[in-house]
Amino acid sequence: MNQSSRFPPDTPPLASKPRVRFAPSPTGFLHVGSARTFIFNWLYARHNGGTMILRLDDTDVGRNTEASVTSIFEGLKWLNLNWDEEYKQSERGALHRQMAQTIFKKGLAYRDFTPAHSGDSERSGAQGTWLFNPGMRELSSAESDRRSASGESFALRFRVPREAGQLVRFTDAVYGEQVKAAADIEDFALLRSDGMPTYHLASCADDVDLRISHIIRGQDHLSNTYKHVLIFQAAGFKPPQFAHLPLLVAPDGTKLSKRRHGPVVSVTTYRDAGFLPEAFINFLCLLGWSPKNDRENMALQELTDSFSLEGINRSNAVVNFKESAASPDVVASNVVITPDVDIPSDTVMPSNTVIPSEARDLGIAPPEDTFDPKALWLNAEHIRALAVEELSARLQPIVHSAGFIVTQERMRQITPLIRERIKLLRDVLTAADFFLVDQLPPYDSAELIPQKGDTAMALKVLKKAQEVLAHTDFKHDSLDQALRAAAQELEIKAGQMFQPIRVAVCGRKNAPPLFETLEVLGKDTTLGRLNQAIRRMA
Repeated sequence: MNQSSRFPPDTPPLASKPRVRFAPSPTGFLHVGSARTFIFNWLYARHNGGTMILRLDDTDVGRNTEASVTSIFEGLKWLNLNWDEEYKQSERGALHRQMAQTIFKKGLAYRDFTPAHSGDSERSGAQGTWLFNPGMRELSSAESDRRSASGESFALRFRVPREAGQLVRFTDAVYGEQVKAAADIEDFALLRSDGMPTYHLASCADDVDLRISHIIRGQDHLSNTYKHVLIFQAAGFKPPQFAHLPLLVAPDGTKLSKRRHGPVVSVTTYRDAGFLPEAFINFLCLLGWSPKNDRENMALQELTDSFSLEGINRSNAVVNFKESAASPDVVASNVVITPDVDIPSDTVMPSNTVIPSEARDLGIAPPEDTFDPKALWLNAEHIRALAVEELSARLQPIVHSAGFIVTQERMRQITPLIRERIKLLRDVLTAADFFLVDQLPPYDSAELIPQKGDTAMALKVLKKAQEVLAHTDFKHDSLDQALRAAAQELEIKAGQMFQPIRVAVCGRKNAPPLFETLEVLGKDTTLGRLNQAIRRMA
């Protein structure tokens, strides 16, 4: 990009294919609403064979933080949606000031030497809002030049047309025709008194220079668009097509806010909780957009093929998280983490796999019921759709980060047994815990007693199982035949035979299918746990 190039006098031809941009400000974490804006821009670009641009709007020096920049890039990297061009607004100041001068030279902007909006000469709108200072707006060019030359500081303000009946209008792809009386728009600043460009100016100048064809952003920017239309027109350019997205709101209808709603509004919270990026993308797409066939569970390519601006709704979209659980003070403590784990060299991690930050820190993660039930359902569906190899590769870093050393081969054996039992990737630590530990934690010995049985029956089953399994090949069919034959020999039902064994080796009744579980645990572990259970019952 040529930073010193001058704007052409006429409107440049629009690109034959769309050029869209995501322009976050690094003043906080990556918000789920911002992530949805990025996703919608990405889908529109990819659906139409266009260009996706990431532009960091970092001109608010007082509020920008490096931590925010890191959060934005971490979140976008996790989503695993690439972009084609990248820019930093702070490196484009000359371009912004060039547009301001273009507008000023046309007489469509003026210098305002007043330090603040104060004084008897102010003009206010219908609601008492400040509109302009007549003394500055009507200052002669000669006087303005003289005061500027003397070094007096000033802000450069847009000269909003004040003629009766003057209207500012544009057509939004989502909300339709938008009209506002120019007389109700204040003379907004283009340059601050320190010479820095304002958001309005910098955004429009960059959109022109980057040949942005469609501006897809949140509905909270709808009111800014009237000012942007004025800037584009004053600079001699046709405004891009606008499409404003409905807001994301909490169950009580309030706008999502970290201060009010806690970490549930941060993208990295979903990453760290164990959401798949493709499931999270799927979930966010359904917040304010719907395909023509009303499908919900959709792969990324299906979303790309189906996406259109016409499918975006006007109504705000509700994120149905549990507000009480979303409080930053409410956390789960069911994950024990060893931060510095030596991960085996044979571990292969997908490029978009991130070890949960709760694993890196204190083992703290939001409880499952924090999240929107649809998000959890979609995540479980996407987990089930993954091939065993792929799911195993995503689960293994989480297992390792929790302090368990598991080889790739063993993880691949465990994965199909728990795939239907987990909603979040981190659930592997509870669904597969008995595969991961050498010694089971304490459990209620009463769980060993089979239905319609007693302690004596449980002991008889455990001892018989120990005897039979010591001489059985640990393969599914061999285990099935041996234990069913043992049940017949003891003259009990198969279920009464299986329950004590399941509890003995898993520590609970609710566990994956028994024979597959025994096969993965292996003979030594199985016999050892049966022996421990017998001692519990004795």
